[in-house]
Amino acid sequence: MATILLVDDSKFLRLATERALTRVGYHVISATDGEQALAMAREGHPDVILLDMLLPKIPGPDVLKQLKKDPATAAVPVVVFTGLSQKNSARLQKDGAFGFLEKSELGLDKGCETLLAALSEILRKLGLEEPKPASQTENGTDLMVRAGQ
Repeated sequence: MATILLVDDSKFLRLATERALTRVGYHVISATDGEQALAMAREGHPDVILLDMLLPKIPGPDVLKQLKKDPATAAVPVVVFTGLSQKNSARLQKDGAFGFLEKSELGLDKGCETLLAALSEILRKLGLEEPKPASQTENGTDLMVRAGQ
């Protein structure tokens, strides 16, 4: 199961996104500012970081640069998760961002399905395991395997 570090200062958006990700089986840790993001990236060993750009204490672009300079976090893929337009995406990718998700295009006010699909695609590209749908698992045991025994 992939661990995602979700970094967003918007309490509403962070909680809604965290709840949606957790519901489908991701392990989610959250940070509300740039300083927390750096500490949690080092301590929490996430598989992927969803990073907002407009953060208190340390802005997202600076967090991205520091993550990529730190040997402990340099290999962690960072997906920019922001309301800013994609005009900055080329610069952010040059700074080490793996991908770019624009919040307005995800339709988060209508639900998290588009975000979940985009994240699923990113995890496939990274070769990371996606969570199994809840209907297929029970206490970590695949029901199809169990039914065939």
